[in-house]
Amino acid sequence: MERMQTLLLLPAGARYWLVPASLLIFAMTGCGFTPTVETQAVPPTKVDINLTRAQSIEVEHNQKFARWVAQFSSTARAAGIQDETLRIAFDNVRFVPRVIELDRTQPEFTRPIWDYLDNALSPQRIARGQDKLLQLSPVVAPIAAHYGVPPEVLVAIWGMESNYGSFVGDIPTIDALATLGYEGRREEWARSQLLAALRILQNRDIDRAQMIGSWAGAMGQTQFLPSNFLAYAVDADGDGRRDIWNSLPDVMASTANFLASSGWQAGQPWGIEVRLPAGFDYARADPDVRQPTTQWTQEGVQSMDGAPLPLLADSSILLAASARGPAFLIGPNFRTILRYNNSSSYALAVGLLAQRLNDGPVVQTPWPRDLQLLSRSQLLVLQTALNQLGFDSGAPDGVMGPATRGGVRRYQLSLGLPADGYPTLDLLQRLQ
Repeated sequence: MERMQTLLLLPAGARYWLVPASLLIFAMTGCGFTPTVETQAVPPTKVDINLTRAQSIEVEHNQKFARWVAQFSSTARAAGIQDETLRIAFDNVRFVPRVIELDRTQPEFTRPIWDYLDNALSPQRIARGQDKLLQLSPVVAPIAAHYGVPPEVLVAIWGMESNYGSFVGDIPTIDALATLGYEGRREEWARSQLLAALRILQNRDIDRAQMIGSWAGAMGQTQFLPSNFLAYAVDADGDGRRDIWNSLPDVMASTANFLASSGWQAGQPWGIEVRLPAGFDYARADPDVRQPTTQWTQEGVQSMDGAPLPLLADSSILLAASARGPAFLIGPNFRTILRYNNSSSYALAVGLLAQRLNDGPVVQTPWPRDLQLLSRSQLLVLQTALNQLGFDSGAPDGVMGPATRGGVRRYQLSLGLPADGYPTLDLLQRLQ
């Protein structure tokens, strides 16, 4: 059957609009107006055909998602999740395309650590954190003392994760994890986190509508994954619920419990900025090279102010931005922060922000802001070239890891360069 549309005749100078005849008559007769119309047959357009195909694909996609949720529900039921919990969680569950977009999107260019720290340690964040540390001392100080984690570290993590509670994310956790599980790239991980999220709902710690967070399923003011919530969240305010979305005592106690349970050593610093001696072997600036600070002292490593290095039994040297940038002596507590978020940039930001909240020093060595870093595609080329020349850097994947760093170091040594393992555009051009 041909579609019927009408051409509404409007006063001179007005636009013409093609609208369905039935809709036009319904709308205009209700206003006491009888339009003058011409009826014409309009064949289906290419846009209409494409729209129909898109709608068909969407319907099929939604059906597959619904089947995945139903199958997962059976697994969850067998694992002890009650039907009422499944109903609450999945009656209105949605596939969220934005979650997949964010999961698949990888930045083309590596973000320089100095840019990351400029944002993490902005004057506004430091000032606000200092205010929060002072205002909330009656809440934070007892929790910090109980778990042996400094108040400024807890507030720094809070500031990094949600800007001191001002933004905890806006994606329902159930929807995010169901989307990731259905999509399949990280299905096993997503299924385990989704099951943990269902247990949180079943425990009545939080309502589904309030269980929101990031696209990856991290939740609350300090961004706990559901499995970490089950393991470490604390009901510090005694209301019978572990609420890291709305209860500041619960937020701080849960974060402190995570760190304490992950190896935080009370009374030890996370690390300090240091000055390396002339002729230092930069290949030893590696997380796997650990020794007492007394040994680093004997090798000529010094604090920036000349004071004795902190007594750490198991410490390493961190070069965050090549041999030209700052160097840091890091200990077990730095590695504990890495368990919270496995990124040296993040752990360094937390440590330095905590230091500034406590009126500690700024980083004194300038960052090498003129260095040209590699994009993921360029890093892939570098890895391939290193392998071809016999400097094993692992399987080329465009991601910087220990194997690539080792290959870069061996190549740097062959050229008589400082073996800091730091890939730059200059190094890539040498390889090519």
